Amino acid sequence: MARFVFITGGVVSSLGKGLASAALGALLQARGFSVRLRKLDPYLNVDPGTMSPFEHGEVFVTDDGAETDLDLGHYERFTGVAARATDSVSSGRIYSNVLEKERRGDYLGKTIQVIPHVTNEIKDFISIGEDEVDFMLCEIGGTVGDIEGLPFFEAIRQFAQDKPRGQCIFMHLTLLPWLAASGELKTKPTQHSVKELRSIGLQPDILVCRSERPIPQKEREKLALFCNVRPDSVIAAYDLKSIYEAPLAYHREGLDQAVLDAFQISPAPRPDLTRWHDVYDRIFNAEGEVRVAIVGKYTQLEDAYKSIAEALTHGGMANRVKVRVEWVDAELFEREDPGPYLEGFHAILVPGGFGERGTEGKIRAAQFARERKIPYLGICLGMQMAVIEAARNLAGVTTAGSEEFDHEAGKRRFEPVVYHLKEWVQGNATVARKVDDDKGGTMRLGSYTANLKEGSKVAEVYGETVIEERHRHRYEVDIKYREALQDVGLCFSGMSPDGRLPEIVEVEDHPWFIGVQFHPELKSKPFEPHPLFRDFVRAAKEMSRLV
Repeated sequence: MARFVFITGGVVSSLGKGLASAALGALLQARGFSVRLRKLDPYLNVDPGTMSPFEHGEVFVTDDGAETDLDLGHYERFTGVAARATDSVSSGRIYSNVLEKERRGDYLGKTIQVIPHVTNEIKDFISIGEDEVDFMLCEIGGTVGDIEGLPFFEAIRQFAQDKPRGQCIFMHLTLLPWLAASGELKTKPTQHSVKELRSIGLQPDILVCRSERPIPQKEREKLALFCNVRPDSVIAAYDLKSIYEAPLAYHREGLDQAVLDAFQISPAPRPDLTRWHDVYDRIFNAEGEVRVAIVGKYTQLEDAYKSIAEALTHGGMANRVKVRVEWVDAELFEREDPGPYLEGFHAILVPGGFGERGTEGKIRAAQFARERKIPYLGICLGMQMAVIEAARNLAGVTTAGSEEFDHEAGKRRFEPVVYHLKEWVQGNATVARKVDDDKGGTMRLGSYTANLKEGSKVAEVYGETVIEERHRHRYEVDIKYREALQDVGLCFSGMSPDGRLPEIVEVEDHPWFIGVQFHPELKSKPFEPHPLFRDFVRAAKEMSRLV
């Protein structure tokens, strides 16, 4: 039976609960325990799939096709444990499930209330797979005091009461602000946050305090006294140069030991942190630098491309170089020549996205990379733009475009080299979709197999010819243009097993030009960089020696 750690946040949002949870998971693994991490989000969207990246950052997709919070990306990157649909839930999903049950008559005519029906649904979710691991880490999104979070806090209070004594602990992450005028750290916001938590029946066992400055012993003792925690359970969380320092930094502060002490696990197994020392060494002892331009449309919010930025870091670690990422707004190239802006970069990456805005700029970035022989990686929409560019400028399909843009505009303007995917094979079943279906959860989502062409660049990169990658899209490159494009040097080097859906394209007469319909960044980890990102950065490193 799993032991449960519930992670809550207070004072302000965006303190790094997801990172703290992921680092704790990595530390427990280092001590020989198995872990699974979960995220419970109080927002009313059923999932983040229909949210703008400006609202919520990127959408992380699991192997089984769930659209989830980006914190699940941190969980996977730090622990290597593949997330599932059952590792992410929102208020919207919980209420949706409750209302479906009520409509079916499952509650036998009872009046449906937050307590017990909503809280029971949350507890049922928390319990899924509890017999599979040693530790279940459950992060509650938002901040203590948020009205929408109350059902979750009540549910975990009940859950801890339902379990045998000592099977659940609570970890609370707060902020210790530094007041420059008085020259001191202030503990009062944390005291009030814990007071709010205790007013709803939750007593934290561990306090993790974000701080810009070292926390003096006097302040630690004050926090322990007023927040009713043990002094050695007040853990400092300082700002770090890299998120991958977090496991080592939290270990130095004693977080993993405090958790094991709270569960009375003694003697505790000693941690093997070899993996994380190697990660640290590769990040901070790089032997060079490469510059990579990410030409996207959500560049004002870096969290929109979180997994891509991290995967590039992992690729740099594999090649012992620092990857300096610069964000370039694709719309800029709809007005100006990309040359002056992209001239000094060693590689260009065009990521995914939705809608027509910025796409002509992405097409011009792909053209620049192809013509100037600069390493290019196109992901999802980035692949589609590379195909459209080749169709227009090499294959003579001058009006090539995507059906997505015509649907958005409400009129036919392009020859649809990229079309709306209406049917595909998933496992042993055929999935059908219409253009006017609901937007949420209706894309080609999750892990699918691709067969790679023998002797192709991607087969060399992967070292195999059958791969599994995660998808999130509803538009596909039309196979009927394959022959015309291959005649001008754009090779379709990866296909779905039934041969109907292009998965990978590459330019044959080019040092490194690959477009993929899937999202390789979602499977990259610091201790196991994704092959495409590892080789993409290697190609950038080669380019850096030439310029």
